[in-house]
Amino acid sequence: MSTTMIQKLKSQVPQWLWRPARWSLTAALMAALVFLFGQGTAFAQEAEAVQKHADTVWTIVAAALVFFMQAGFAMVETGFTRAKNAANIMMKNLMDFCMGCCAFWLIGFGLMFGKSAGFFGTDWFAFGWQQAYEADGWPFTFFVFQLVFAATAATIVSGAMAERTKFLAYLIYSIVISGLIYPISGGWAWNGLFGDYNGGTAGWLENLGYIDFAGSGVVHLVGGAAALAGAIVLGPRIGKYGPNGEPRAIPGHNLPLGMLGVFILAFGWIGFNAGSTTAASVDIGWIAMNTLLAASAGAIGAMFTSWVHFGKPDMTFAANGVLAGLVGITAPCNTVHPLGALIIGLVAGILVVLSAVILDTALKIDDPVGAVSVHGTCGIWGVLAAGIPWFAHANSEVTWAQFGVQVVGALALFFWSFITCLILFLILKVTVGLRVSAEEEIAGLDVGEHGNIAYPDFVIAATEVEGA
Repeated sequence: MSTTMIQKLKSQVPQWLWRPARWSLTAALMAALVFLFGQGTAFAQEAEAVQKHADTVWTIVAAALVFFMQAGFAMVETGFTRAKNAANIMMKNLMDFCMGCCAFWLIGFGLMFGKSAGFFGTDWFAFGWQQAYEADGWPFTFFVFQLVFAATAATIVSGAMAERTKFLAYLIYSIVISGLIYPISGGWAWNGLFGDYNGGTAGWLENLGYIDFAGSGVVHLVGGAAALAGAIVLGPRIGKYGPNGEPRAIPGHNLPLGMLGVFILAFGWIGFNAGSTTAASVDIGWIAMNTLLAASAGAIGAMFTSWVHFGKPDMTFAANGVLAGLVGITAPCNTVHPLGALIIGLVAGILVVLSAVILDTALKIDDPVGAVSVHGTCGIWGVLAAGIPWFAHANSEVTWAQFGVQVVGALALFFWSFITCLILFLILKVTVGLRVSAEEEIAGLDVGEHGNIAYPDFVIAATEVEGA
Protein backbone atom coordinates (compact mmCIF):
# COMPACT_ATOMS: atom_id res chain seq x y z
CA MET A 1 0.00 0.00 0.00
CA SER A 2 1.58 3.28 -1.13
CA THR A 3 1.90 6.46 1.00
CA THR A 4 -0.55 8.31 -1.27
CA MET A 5 -3.20 5.65 -0.76
CA ILE A 6 -2.75 5.76 2.99
CA GLN A 7 -3.12 9.56 3.03
CA LYS A 8 -6.30 9.33 0.91
CA LEU A 9 -7.75 6.71 3.21
CA LYS A 10 -6.84 8.78 6.26
CA SER A 11 -8.64 11.86 4.84
CA GLN A 12 -11.84 9.88 4.32
CA VAL A 13 -11.96 8.32 7.80
CA PRO A 14 -12.71 10.27 10.99
CA GLN A 15 -9.68 10.72 13.21
CA TRP A 16 -11.23 8.76 16.07
CA LEU A 17 -11.59 5.75 13.71
CA TRP A 18 -8.23 6.11 11.97
CA ARG A 19 -5.97 5.47 14.93
CA PRO A 20 -7.39 1.98 15.80
CA ALA A 21 -7.53 1.09 12.09
CA ARG A 22 -3.88 2.03 11.72
CA TRP A 23 -2.95 -0.16 14.66
CA SER A 24 -4.98 -3.06 13.24
CA LEU A 25 -3.38 -2.67 9.82
CA THR A 26 0.10 -2.59 11.35
CA ALA A 27 -0.62 -5.67 13.43
CA ALA A 28 -1.96 -7.52 10.38
CA LEU A 29 1.12 -6.65 8.36
CA MET A 30 3.43 -7.77 11.17
CA ALA A 31 1.50 -11.02 11.57
CA ALA A 32 1.76 -11.65 7.83
CA LEU A 33 5.51 -11.03 7.90
CA VAL A 34 5.99 -13.35 10.89
CA PHE A 35 3.95 -16.04 9.13
CA LEU A 36 5.89 -15.72 5.90
CA PHE A 37 9.22 -15.76 7.73
CA GLY A 38 8.18 -18.85 9.65
CA GLN A 39 7.07 -20.57 6.49
CA GLY A 40 10.38 -19.73 4.81
CA THR A 41 12.33 -21.12 7.75
CA ALA A 42 10.21 -24.27 7.74
CA PHE A 43 10.73 -24.71 4.01
CA ALA A 44 14.49 -24.25 4.43
CA GLN A 45 14.61 -26.81 7.23
CA GLU A 46 12.54 -29.24 5.19
CA ALA A 47 14.80 -28.79 2.15
CA GLU A 48 17.86 -29.40 4.33
CA ALA A 49 16.32 -32.60 5.70
CA VAL A 50 15.43 -33.81 2.20
CA GLN A 51 19.01 -33.14 1.01
CA LYS A 52 20.45 -35.01 3.98
CA HIS A 53 18.22 -38.00 3.32
CA ALA A 54 19.10 -37.94 -0.39
CA ASP A 55 22.81 -37.85 0.50
CA THR A 56 22.35 -40.87 2.74
CA VAL A 57 20.43 -42.85 0.14
CA TRP A 58 22.90 -42.09 -2.65
CA THR A 59 25.92 -42.94 -0.48
CA ILE A 60 24.44 -46.30 0.56
CA VAL A 61 23.50 -47.10 -3.05
CA ALA A 62 27.04 -46.24 -4.12
CA ALA A 63 28.42 -48.41 -1.30
CA ALA A 64 26.27 -51.29 -2.57
CA LEU A 65 27.73 -50.82 -6.06
CA VAL A 66 31.27 -50.90 -4.65
CA PHE A 67 30.43 -53.98 -2.58
CA PHE A 68 29.21 -55.68 -5.77
CA MET A 69 32.73 -55.11 -7.15
CA GLN A 70 33.81 -57.87 -4.76
CA ALA A 71 31.98 -60.29 -7.06
CA GLY A 72 33.72 -58.71 -10.05
CA PHE A 73 37.16 -59.23 -8.54
CA ALA A 74 36.28 -62.82 -7.69
CA MET A 75 35.15 -63.55 -11.25
CA VAL A 76 38.16 -61.90 -12.89
CA GLU A 77 40.59 -63.79 -10.68
CA THR A 78 38.77 -67.11 -11.01
CA GLY A 79 38.30 -66.88 -14.76
CA PHE A 80 41.89 -65.88 -15.47
CA THR A 81 43.37 -68.74 -13.40
CA ARG A 82 43.01 -72.53 -13.45
CA ALA A 83 39.89 -74.52 -12.60
CA LYS A 84 41.61 -76.48 -9.82
CA ASN A 85 41.85 -73.28 -7.73
CA ALA A 86 38.41 -71.76 -8.39
CA ALA A 87 36.85 -72.60 -5.01
CA ASN A 88 39.92 -71.30 -3.17
CA ILE A 89 39.80 -67.99 -5.01
CA MET A 90 36.08 -67.53 -4.38
CA MET A 91 36.65 -68.34 -0.71
CA LYS A 92 39.44 -65.77 -0.44
CA ASN A 93 37.32 -63.04 -1.99
CA LEU A 94 34.50 -63.83 0.42
CA MET A 95 36.59 -64.04 3.55
CA ASP A 96 38.88 -61.06 2.97
CA PHE A 97 35.73 -58.93 3.07
CA CYS A 98 34.32 -60.68 6.14
CA MET A 99 37.57 -60.59 8.11
CA GLY A 100 38.30 -57.07 6.94
CA CYS A 101 34.81 -55.85 7.90
CA CYS A 102 35.32 -56.83 11.53
CA ALA A 103 38.89 -55.50 11.65
CA PHE A 104 37.90 -52.18 10.07
CA TRP A 105 35.13 -51.61 12.61
CA LEU A 106 37.24 -52.64 15.60
CA ILE A 107 40.33 -50.60 14.81
CA GLY A 108 40.70 -49.53 11.18
CA PHE A 109 38.00 -46.87 11.04
CA GLY A 110 39.35 -45.17 14.15
CA LEU A 111 42.91 -45.17 12.81
CA MET A 112 41.73 -43.69 9.53
CA PHE A 113 39.11 -41.16 10.64
CA GLY A 114 39.51 -40.58 14.36
CA LYS A 115 40.98 -37.40 15.83
CA SER A 116 44.46 -37.18 14.35
CA ALA A 117 47.68 -35.23 14.55
CA GLY A 118 48.21 -36.03 10.86
CA PHE A 119 49.39 -39.64 10.98
CA PHE A 120 46.69 -41.82 12.60
CA GLY A 121 43.42 -41.42 14.45
CA THR A 122 42.96 -41.91 18.18
CA ASP A 123 39.19 -42.36 18.66
CA TRP A 124 36.05 -43.82 17.01
CA PHE A 125 37.39 -47.35 17.57
CA ALA A 126 34.59 -49.96 17.61
CA PHE A 127 32.05 -47.15 17.88
CA GLY A 128 28.61 -48.02 19.19
CA TRP A 129 25.07 -47.18 18.14
CA GLN A 130 24.59 -44.33 20.61
CA GLN A 131 27.83 -42.57 19.71
CA ALA A 132 26.96 -42.50 16.01
CA TYR A 133 23.26 -41.78 16.53
CA GLU A 134 23.97 -38.78 18.73
CA ALA A 135 26.33 -37.51 16.03
CA ASP A 136 23.27 -37.18 13.71
CA GLY A 137 23.52 -40.71 12.32
CA TRP A 138 25.85 -39.92 9.39
CA PRO A 139 28.75 -42.02 10.82
CA PHE A 140 26.72 -45.18 10.13
CA THR A 141 26.49 -44.34 6.42
CA PHE A 142 30.05 -43.05 6.20
CA PHE A 143 31.39 -46.23 7.82
CA VAL A 144 29.62 -48.48 5.31
CA PHE A 145 31.00 -46.50 2.37
CA GLN A 146 34.56 -46.52 3.71
CA LEU A 147 34.33 -50.20 4.64
CA VAL A 148 33.79 -51.31 1.04
CA PHE A 149 36.79 -49.23 -0.02
CA ALA A 150 38.94 -51.00 2.57
CA ALA A 151 37.67 -54.34 1.23
CA THR A 152 38.72 -53.33 -2.29
CA ALA A 153 42.27 -52.57 -1.17
CA ALA A 154 42.47 -55.93 0.57
CA THR A 155 41.11 -58.07 -2.27
CA ILE A 156 43.48 -56.62 -4.89
CA VAL A 157 46.30 -58.67 -3.38
CA SER A 158 44.47 -61.95 -3.90
CA GLY A 159 45.02 -61.94 -7.67
CA ALA A 160 48.79 -61.48 -7.53
CA MET A 161 49.13 -64.27 -4.94
CA ALA A 162 46.69 -66.67 -6.60
CA GLU A 163 47.17 -70.45 -6.94
CA ARG A 164 49.92 -70.87 -4.34
CA THR A 165 49.05 -69.08 -1.07
CA LYS A 166 48.06 -70.77 2.20
CA PHE A 167 44.51 -69.88 3.16
CA LEU A 168 45.37 -69.24 6.83
CA ALA A 169 48.14 -66.82 5.88
CA TYR A 170 45.74 -64.99 3.59
CA LEU A 171 43.20 -64.59 6.38
CA ILE A 172 45.83 -63.08 8.66
CA TYR A 173 46.95 -60.71 5.91
CA SER A 174 43.34 -59.60 5.33
CA ILE A 175 42.97 -58.63 8.97
CA VAL A 176 46.24 -56.69 9.07
CA ILE A 177 45.77 -54.71 5.87
CA SER A 178 42.11 -53.85 6.58
CA GLY A 179 42.66 -53.04 10.23
CA LEU A 180 46.10 -51.43 10.20
CA ILE A 181 48.05 -50.86 6.97
CA TYR A 182 45.34 -49.42 4.73
CA PRO A 183 43.63 -47.26 7.40
CA ILE A 184 46.82 -45.53 8.51
CA SER A 185 47.87 -44.44 5.02
CA GLY A 186 44.25 -43.75 4.11
CA GLY A 187 43.99 -41.32 7.00
CA TRP A 188 46.95 -39.38 5.66
CA ALA A 189 44.83 -38.35 2.67
CA TRP A 190 41.19 -38.66 3.81
CA ASN A 191 40.98 -38.05 7.58
CA GLY A 192 39.44 -34.64 6.96
CA LEU A 193 36.39 -36.21 5.28
CA PHE A 194 35.19 -36.97 8.82
CA GLY A 195 36.16 -33.55 10.12
CA ASP A 196 32.72 -32.69 11.47
CA TYR A 197 33.00 -35.63 13.88
CA ASN A 198 36.71 -35.85 14.77
CA GLY A 199 37.32 -32.27 15.82
CA GLY A 200 38.25 -30.94 12.38
CA THR A 201 41.55 -32.81 12.01
CA ALA A 202 43.19 -33.83 8.73
CA GLY A 203 46.01 -36.08 7.48
CA TRP A 204 49.46 -34.80 6.62
CA LEU A 205 49.05 -35.44 2.89
CA GLU A 206 45.70 -33.70 3.01
CA ASN A 207 47.35 -30.67 4.58
CA LEU A 208 49.83 -30.56 1.69
CA GLY A 209 46.91 -30.33 -0.75
CA TYR A 210 47.18 -33.86 -2.10
CA ILE A 211 44.43 -34.74 -4.62
CA ASP A 212 42.97 -38.25 -4.62
CA PHE A 213 39.22 -37.91 -4.95
CA ALA A 214 38.25 -41.60 -5.01
CA GLY A 215 41.48 -43.47 -4.36
CA SER A 216 43.93 -44.15 -7.22
CA GLY A 217 46.58 -43.89 -4.54
CA VAL A 218 44.77 -44.45 -1.25
CA VAL A 219 43.05 -47.66 -2.42
CA HIS A 220 44.61 -48.98 -5.63
CA LEU A 221 48.26 -48.04 -5.27
CA VAL A 222 48.26 -49.30 -1.68
CA GLY A 223 46.65 -52.57 -2.82
CA GLY A 224 48.98 -52.86 -5.81
CA ALA A 225 52.10 -52.29 -3.71
CA ALA A 226 50.92 -54.94 -1.24
CA ALA A 227 50.31 -57.29 -4.16
CA LEU A 228 53.86 -56.70 -5.42
CA ALA A 229 55.31 -57.52 -2.00
CA GLY A 230 53.25 -60.71 -1.80
CA ALA A 231 54.21 -61.89 -5.28
CA ILE A 232 57.91 -61.30 -4.57
CA VAL A 233 57.91 -63.19 -1.26
CA LEU A 234 55.85 -66.07 -2.67
CA GLY A 235 57.82 -66.56 -5.84
CA PRO A 236 56.38 -67.77 -9.17
CA ARG A 237 53.99 -70.68 -9.64
CA ILE A 238 55.44 -74.08 -10.50
CA GLY A 239 55.96 -74.27 -14.25
CA LYS A 240 55.69 -70.52 -14.85
CA TYR A 241 59.31 -70.20 -16.00
CA GLY A 242 61.38 -72.60 -18.08
CA PRO A 243 64.91 -73.81 -17.33
CA ASN A 244 66.38 -70.73 -19.03
CA GLY A 245 64.02 -68.33 -17.28
CA GLU A 246 61.68 -67.89 -20.23
CA PRO A 247 58.10 -67.12 -19.16
CA ARG A 248 55.41 -69.64 -19.99
CA ALA A 249 51.76 -68.78 -20.39
CA ILE A 250 49.40 -70.44 -17.89
CA PRO A 251 45.96 -69.83 -19.46
CA GLY A 252 42.90 -69.14 -17.38
CA HIS A 253 40.15 -71.76 -17.45
CA ASN A 254 37.15 -69.48 -18.15
CA LEU A 255 37.83 -66.22 -19.98
CA PRO A 256 34.12 -65.35 -20.40
CA LEU A 257 33.73 -65.53 -16.61
CA GLY A 258 36.70 -63.20 -16.24
CA MET A 259 35.22 -60.78 -18.76
CA LEU A 260 31.89 -60.81 -16.91
CA GLY A 261 33.85 -59.80 -13.83
CA VAL A 262 35.31 -56.85 -15.76
CA PHE A 263 31.81 -55.65 -16.70
CA ILE A 264 30.73 -55.93 -13.06
CA LEU A 265 33.76 -53.97 -11.92
CA ALA A 266 33.11 -51.20 -14.46
CA PHE A 267 29.49 -51.05 -13.32
CA GLY A 268 30.49 -50.87 -9.66
CA TRP A 269 33.13 -48.24 -10.39
CA ILE A 270 30.38 -45.67 -10.98
CA GLY A 271 29.60 -46.03 -7.29
CA PHE A 272 33.32 -45.97 -6.49
CA ASN A 273 33.98 -42.62 -8.18
CA ALA A 274 30.64 -40.80 -8.34
CA GLY A 275 29.73 -42.13 -4.89
CA SER A 276 32.79 -40.44 -3.42
CA THR A 277 30.82 -37.20 -3.52
CA THR A 278 28.82 -38.73 -0.61
CA ALA A 279 26.19 -36.24 -1.71
CA ALA A 280 23.26 -36.26 -4.13
CA SER A 281 24.53 -33.50 -6.41
CA VAL A 282 25.03 -32.70 -10.09
CA ASP A 283 28.70 -33.70 -9.73
CA ILE A 284 27.62 -37.34 -9.90
CA GLY A 285 26.86 -37.07 -13.61
CA TRP A 286 30.10 -35.66 -14.92
CA ILE A 287 32.23 -37.83 -12.61
CA ALA A 288 30.46 -40.92 -13.99
CA MET A 289 31.00 -39.56 -17.52
CA ASN A 290 34.76 -39.16 -16.93
CA THR A 291 34.88 -42.63 -15.41
CA LEU A 292 33.36 -44.37 -18.43
CA LEU A 293 35.38 -42.33 -20.92
CA ALA A 294 38.62 -43.36 -19.22
CA ALA A 295 37.55 -47.02 -19.02
CA SER A 296 36.76 -47.08 -22.74
CA ALA A 297 40.01 -45.37 -23.71
CA GLY A 298 41.92 -47.79 -21.47
CA ALA A 299 40.50 -50.79 -23.29
CA ILE A 300 41.38 -49.25 -26.66
CA GLY A 301 44.92 -48.41 -25.57
CA ALA A 302 45.56 -51.88 -24.16
CA MET A 303 44.02 -53.66 -27.15
CA PHE A 304 46.17 -51.87 -29.71
CA THR A 305 49.31 -52.14 -27.58
CA SER A 306 48.85 -55.91 -27.22
CA TRP A 307 48.04 -56.14 -30.94
CA VAL A 308 51.34 -54.49 -31.82
CA HIS A 309 53.36 -56.46 -29.26
CA PHE A 310 51.85 -59.93 -29.66
CA GLY A 311 50.51 -59.75 -33.20
CA LYS A 312 46.89 -60.24 -32.09
CA PRO A 313 44.44 -58.18 -29.99
CA ASP A 314 44.53 -60.10 -26.71
CA MET A 315 41.21 -60.28 -24.83
CA THR A 316 42.73 -60.45 -21.36
CA PHE A 317 44.81 -57.35 -21.97
CA ALA A 318 41.78 -55.47 -23.33
CA ALA A 319 39.91 -56.48 -20.16
CA ASN A 320 42.74 -55.27 -17.96
CA GLY A 321 42.83 -52.11 -20.06
CA VAL A 322 39.30 -51.29 -18.90
CA LEU A 323 40.40 -51.71 -15.29
CA ALA A 324 43.60 -49.74 -15.92
CA GLY A 325 41.61 -46.79 -17.26
CA LEU A 326 39.29 -46.96 -14.28
CA VAL A 327 42.17 -46.99 -11.81
CA GLY A 328 43.86 -44.11 -13.63
CA ILE A 329 40.80 -41.84 -13.54
CA THR A 330 39.88 -42.57 -9.92
CA ALA A 331 42.07 -39.86 -8.35
CA PRO A 332 41.33 -37.00 -10.78
CA CYS A 333 37.75 -37.96 -11.78
CA ASN A 334 36.32 -34.71 -10.36
CA THR A 335 39.06 -32.35 -11.55
CA VAL A 336 39.59 -33.25 -15.24
CA HIS A 337 37.74 -32.38 -18.43
CA PRO A 338 36.42 -35.10 -20.77
CA LEU A 339 39.40 -35.01 -23.14
CA GLY A 340 41.69 -35.28 -20.12
CA ALA A 341 39.77 -38.36 -18.97
CA LEU A 342 40.22 -39.95 -22.40
CA ILE A 343 43.97 -39.29 -22.43
CA ILE A 344 44.41 -40.55 -18.86
CA GLY A 345 42.56 -43.76 -19.71
CA LEU A 346 44.45 -44.25 -22.97
CA VAL A 347 47.84 -43.87 -21.30
CA ALA A 348 46.76 -46.26 -18.51
CA GLY A 349 45.78 -48.86 -21.12
CA ILE A 350 49.21 -48.66 -22.72
CA LEU A 351 50.99 -48.74 -19.36
CA VAL A 352 49.18 -51.85 -18.13
CA VAL A 353 50.45 -53.92 -21.06
CA LEU A 354 54.01 -52.64 -20.85
CA SER A 355 54.10 -53.10 -17.08
CA ALA A 356 52.80 -56.67 -17.27
CA VAL A 357 55.36 -57.60 -19.90
CA ILE A 358 58.23 -56.10 -17.89
CA LEU A 359 57.16 -57.82 -14.66
CA ASP A 360 56.72 -61.14 -16.44
CA THR A 361 59.84 -61.20 -18.60
CA ALA A 362 62.46 -58.87 -17.10
CA LEU A 363 61.70 -59.03 -13.37
CA LYS A 364 60.34 -62.61 -13.31
CA ILE A 365 57.49 -61.64 -10.99
CA ASP A 366 54.52 -63.95 -11.45
CA ASP A 367 51.24 -62.03 -11.23
CA PRO A 368 48.50 -64.35 -12.56
CA VAL A 369 45.87 -61.65 -13.20
CA GLY A 370 47.99 -58.52 -13.62
CA ALA A 371 46.96 -56.95 -10.31
CA VAL A 372 50.29 -55.17 -9.78
CA SER A 373 50.16 -53.58 -13.23
CA VAL A 374 46.48 -52.62 -13.08
CA HIS A 375 46.39 -51.26 -9.56
CA GLY A 376 50.01 -50.44 -8.77
CA THR A 377 51.38 -49.02 -12.03
CA CYS A 378 48.13 -47.35 -13.07
CA GLY A 379 47.49 -46.23 -9.50
CA ILE A 380 50.74 -44.25 -9.66
CA TRP A 381 49.73 -42.85 -13.04
CA GLY A 382 46.33 -41.77 -11.70
CA VAL A 383 47.88 -39.97 -8.74
CA LEU A 384 50.35 -38.13 -10.98
CA ALA A 385 47.71 -37.32 -13.61
CA ALA A 386 45.70 -35.46 -10.97
CA GLY A 387 48.58 -32.96 -10.77
CA ILE A 388 48.91 -32.27 -14.52
CA PRO A 389 47.19 -28.97 -15.41
CA TRP A 390 46.69 -29.99 -19.07
CA PHE A 391 44.00 -32.45 -17.99
CA ALA A 392 42.27 -30.20 -15.44
CA HIS A 393 39.00 -28.39 -16.09
CA ALA A 394 38.66 -24.64 -15.66
CA ASN A 395 37.32 -24.71 -12.09
CA SER A 396 39.86 -27.15 -10.64
CA GLU A 397 42.67 -24.59 -10.07
CA VAL A 398 45.33 -27.27 -10.62
CA THR A 399 48.81 -25.85 -11.33
CA TRP A 400 52.20 -27.48 -11.85
CA ALA A 401 52.93 -26.93 -8.17
CA GLN A 402 50.34 -29.62 -7.52
CA PHE A 403 52.40 -32.18 -9.42
CA GLY A 404 55.14 -32.16 -6.77
CA VAL A 405 52.58 -32.83 -4.04
CA GLN A 406 51.24 -35.75 -6.08
CA VAL A 407 54.76 -37.22 -6.41
CA VAL A 408 55.19 -37.04 -2.63
CA GLY A 409 51.83 -38.75 -2.16
CA ALA A 410 52.59 -41.55 -4.62
CA LEU A 411 55.97 -42.27 -3.03
CA ALA A 412 54.60 -42.20 0.51
CA LEU A 413 51.69 -44.54 -0.24
CA PHE A 414 53.78 -46.97 -2.29
CA PHE A 415 56.65 -47.35 0.18
CA TRP A 416 54.36 -47.51 3.22
CA SER A 417 52.32 -50.34 1.76
CA PHE A 418 55.20 -52.19 0.08
CA ILE A 419 57.53 -52.16 3.09
CA THR A 420 54.91 -52.99 5.72
CA CYS A 421 53.42 -55.79 3.60
CA LEU A 422 56.86 -57.13 2.74
CA ILE A 423 57.59 -57.41 6.48
CA LEU A 424 54.18 -58.95 7.09
CA PHE A 425 54.59 -61.61 4.38
CA LEU A 426 58.11 -62.46 5.53
CA ILE A 427 56.83 -62.93 9.10
CA LEU A 428 54.00 -65.15 7.83
CA LYS A 429 56.48 -67.12 5.75
CA VAL A 430 58.63 -68.07 8.76
CA THR A 431 55.71 -68.64 11.17
CA VAL A 432 52.48 -70.14 9.83
CA GLY A 433 53.90 -70.48 6.32
CA LEU A 434 52.90 -68.45 3.28
CA ARG A 435 53.05 -70.96 0.41
CA VAL A 436 51.41 -74.35 0.06
CA SER A 437 53.46 -77.46 -0.64
CA ALA A 438 54.46 -78.34 -4.20
CA GLU A 439 52.16 -81.37 -4.12
CA GLU A 440 49.19 -79.27 -3.06
CA GLU A 441 49.94 -76.60 -5.66
CA ILE A 442 50.08 -79.18 -8.45
CA ALA A 443 46.87 -80.89 -7.32
CA GLY A 444 45.08 -77.59 -6.79
CA LEU A 445 44.18 -75.59 -3.69
CA ASP A 446 40.49 -76.46 -3.86
CA VAL A 447 41.06 -79.94 -2.52
CA GLY A 448 44.16 -79.34 -0.42
CA GLU A 449 42.97 -76.19 1.37
CA HIS A 450 39.19 -76.65 1.45
CA GLY A 451 38.22 -80.17 0.49
CA ASN A 452 36.03 -78.74 -2.26
CA ILE A 453 35.92 -79.25 -6.02
CA ALA A 454 34.56 -76.30 -7.99
CA TYR A 455 33.76 -78.37 -11.09
CA PRO A 456 33.28 -82.03 -10.13
CA ASP A 457 31.90 -82.96 -13.56
CA PHE A 458 34.99 -81.49 -15.22
CA VAL A 459 37.22 -83.66 -13.06
CA ILE A 460 35.23 -86.81 -13.90
CA ALA A 461 35.24 -85.99 -17.61
CA ALA A 462 39.00 -85.40 -17.54
CA THR A 463 39.56 -88.68 -15.72
CA GLU A 464 37.43 -90.58 -18.24
CA VAL A 465 39.35 -89.08 -21.14
CA GLU A 466 42.69 -89.88 -19.54
CA GLY A 467 41.62 -93.43 -18.82
CA ALA A 468 40.30 -94.04 -22.34
